[in-house]
Amino acid sequence: MRRQRRLAGAALLLGHREHESTHCHPQSIALISHRSFALQHARGNASKACSAPARPRPARRASRFDGHVVPIYVFVLPCDSGTLKGSAPWQTLQEPFVTHYAFPPAETPSLAIAGSEDRFPVRRVYCVGRNYAAHAREMGNDPDREPPFFFSKPADAVCDAGCIIPYPPLTEDLHHEMELVVAIGSGGANIPEEEALLHVWGYGAGIDLTRRDLQAEAKKMGRPWDLAKGFDFSAPCSPLVPVSESGHPESGRITLSVNGETRQDGDLDEQIWPVADIIAILSRAVELKPGDLIMTGTPAGVGALVPGDRVEGLIEGVAEISITLGSRA
Repeated sequence: MRRQRRLAGAALLLGHREHESTHCHPQSIALISHRSFALQHARGNASKACSAPARPRPARRASRFDGHVVPIYVFVLPCDSGTLKGSAPWQTLQEPFVTHYAFPPAETPSLAIAGSEDRFPVRRVYCVGRNYAAHAREMGNDPDREPPFFFSKPADAVCDAGCIIPYPPLTEDLHHEMELVVAIGSGGANIPEEEALLHVWGYGAGIDLTRRDLQAEAKKMGRPWDLAKGFDFSAPCSPLVPVSESGHPESGRITLSVNGETRQDGDLDEQIWPVADIIAILSRAVELKPGDLIMTGTPAGVGALVPGDRVEGLIEGVAEISITLGSRA
């Protein structure tokens, strides 16, 4: 019981059983404090019928939490079969604990999963800069193996492959960058390199769309790249493939073509920093969590796109992606 009272912002549910009779379900008791609550399934007398509404009764004890004494309240839920059958036992308690937003929150960004109707919820999108030596050279940079640098895109920049992407505003030089996408399934901080791949849920093929003229201007002025990289529809991605099907790709062609003409043609084994290293290094800076995506850099051959272009990418043994550039937004 003490342990339950110390639970902060979490609910412990031990479950309930469905009964076909009109007798009482085993009572469900909720222990509520101002900052913590727990739900406990307690065995009751199944022979008693009960239909009284839930009501709080002050407990005879208070609980200490973070140095503060807070009262504990006991709610006895109505437990007739009509109330609980087909619903979770905590549903009666939902209303007192509903968060009221100023307006409806946006839907969680997500990606398709290959061979499934489920979707992968996206929390954050991290990107690795200059992770292929040839691309580093074509961008005028030294490809020596120095620690990788990272930037990010908003989670809602992600969109499913196969769509028509509007040509973004404020640019005359939109570029494509074909990339292996890593989907994180379990989080952590300071992840050892030898354990890093255990945190991978799956892989996909993505395109890092970049407003190159805005990026060049930002570099010249010593400013962040946010508007150059993190705009609407700037991270199209193929359906994600679970590790159980794809394995952990260490090599394989990574290609991109525009209107049938090959622009990028490299191999995953050309990465300066492989996936395990990227995860380990990034986790020293931020705590990775389920739903994070990591775009792992692009090979040489990046180039401009114009409205109407058909873009097709392939990562051998992983996934394919295609998008079409629409008219200007």
